[in-house]
Amino acid sequence: MTVDAEPLDRLRQRTSEKWRAYPSDVLPLFVAEMDYPLAEPIAAALHAAIDRSDTGYVGPERGMETAFTEHARDAWGWEVDQARVRTSTDIGVVVVEALRRLIAPGDRVVITPPVYPPFFSYVPEAGGVVAEVPLVDDGTTWSLDLPGLERAFAEGARALLLCNPHNPLGLVHPREDLVAVAELADRYGVRVVSDEVHASLTHRDATFTPFLSVSDAARRVGIAAHSASKAWNLAGLKCAFFVTAGDEMAALVRELPIEIEERTSLLGRIASEAAYREGMPWLDGALDAIEGNRRLLADLLAEHVPEARYREPRASYLAWVDLSALGWGDDPAQRILTEMKVALGNGPAFGRPGIGYARINLACSPEVLTEAVTRIGQMRD
Repeated sequence: MTVDAEPLDRLRQRTSEKWRAYPSDVLPLFVAEMDYPLAEPIAAALHAAIDRSDTGYVGPERGMETAFTEHARDAWGWEVDQARVRTSTDIGVVVVEALRRLIAPGDRVVITPPVYPPFFSYVPEAGGVVAEVPLVDDGTTWSLDLPGLERAFAEGARALLLCNPHNPLGLVHPREDLVAVAELADRYGVRVVSDEVHASLTHRDATFTPFLSVSDAARRVGIAAHSASKAWNLAGLKCAFFVTAGDEMAALVRELPIEIEERTSLLGRIASEAAYREGMPWLDGALDAIEGNRRLLADLLAEHVPEARYREPRASYLAWVDLSALGWGDDPAQRILTEMKVALGNGPAFGRPGIGYARINLACSPEVLTEAVTRIGQMRD
C-alpha cells in the first residue's frame, strides 16, 4: 500500500513535540516522529478500545506478546519464547531497569558514539558510569570497534549498551560483529543490553540480526529492548518490552517489581498488538516512502549542499550528515535553525564524533525534505 505524509496544515494540528517545540515557520526534521497517518488497523483497534471504554489497567491478556513473537519469527527468523517477553512503558525504562540489575553502582557501562543522546543519561540513571568506545569510521562505513570493546571489558567495564540498528547512522550491525561482541562479553563477564527499537525499520537492502539470536553466548549475556513505537509511530502510547533468551537473564527480568510491568499503557499494548498482527502492509508502504527519501536526500545535497558528506542509512528514517566542511561550527544544526528555520538533530548531542554533523528526519513528504535542503543550501550564498 502507498503511505504518504500528511499535509503541513494537518500536521501542525498535532500536539506532539515535533509540532509544538518550534514556531510554525520552522520545518521540524529533528525528533524521531513520522509525518505519516496512523496505520488504519492500529487506529481501528484504538477506536474499538475507546468505544468499549477499555482504558483501565493492563491485565493478564498475552495477545501482544504472541503477536510480537510471530512478528520476530516471520520478519527475522527469530524464535522467541513469549513467556520471556515482559512489558513496560518505553525503551528508556527497559534499558535503565535492565542495567540497574546488571551492574553495581559506579560500574562502567560502554556506549558507542555517535549514538542516541539518551544513552548518555540512561547509564548514570541506572547507577553506572559512561565509558565511550566510539564506532570506527573507515571513510566508507562505520563499524563497532571490537579491539576497543575488548580493552574496555578487560579494564573492568561491566555492561555494554548496544544500539542495534544504530541510531543516528542507520547502521545495521553484521551478524559476525554481533557474534564477536557476544563472545567478548561472555569471556569478560560483561552483560549486554541491546536496544533494537529500530529493527522493524530495516530497509530492503539490509538484514537485521537480533542480538539474542546469534549464539549461546549472546543468549547468556543479553537482554533485548523492543517496541513497536518507532516503526509504527506509537511513542506516546507507552509500551515497550524486555526480551530474554538465556535462563539467567530471564530470571533477572522475572524478578523485576510487578509495578514496572503494570505501568505499561493498556492502549499501548492494544496498539502494539495491532501493529505486529496487521500493520505490515502499512509498514511496507512507509519503508517505500523512507527509502525514496533517503535517495532523494543524496540528490538534494549534491545539488544544494555539495560540500556535505552523506551515506544513505540502511535502517530507520534518520540521516546522518557531515556538514563540517562548510565551516558552520561544531553544531551546524543550531545555525541552520537560527538562519533558515529548519530544525535538525544537533550532532554534538550524539557525542564528540557528532561535532560538525546534523541528523535529518526522512519520514516526511518529499516536498518538505526538498524545501528543507533548499533552505540549507541558501546559507552557502
